[in-house]
Amino acid sequence: MSTNGNSVTTRLMSELKELVSCGAEGISAFPVSDNLFHWIATLQGAPNTFYEGLEYKLSIEFPQEYPYSAPDVRFITPCFHPNVDSHGAICLDILKEKWSAVYSLSKILLSIQSLLGNPNNQSPLNHRAATLWGDEQAFRAEVLAYREAKANASC
Repeated sequence: MSTNGNSVTTRLMSELKELVSCGAEGISAFPVSDNLFHWIATLQGAPNTFYEGLEYKLSIEFPQEYPYSAPDVRFITPCFHPNVDSHGAICLDILKEKWSAVYSLSKILLSIQSLLGNPNNQSPLNHRAATLWGDEQAFRAEVLAYREAKANASC
């Protein structure tokens, strides 16, 4: 294995250790089988948001250039949100143009958890969600209905 491969592996093992030993409330992530480059994360909707009490699974693919290139992070669990498209892609600046090697997986997951309660309606991927955001009752109903409909469609 190359030196770069070893440093990526070392970094990912360090991030796993950080998540396990002192992970933040409502987030967790683990490699899939023995593949350190593909992880599944679990994210709890934060209190006092439309997502409170809901749990989401995310897929994380780390590139060989990690941490100098951002991982690809997508929702597996259907998520009705202004900054999440129907395929689970997330519009979050730290996963795109504002990526920095100082970001850890823990920071990424906390940022996504925060995004759920504080969307960027200026650059929505889901225009319907952005439009409904201001109507609390309608938005929460849509969050639950969307999740239910997508779950039933995949059975």
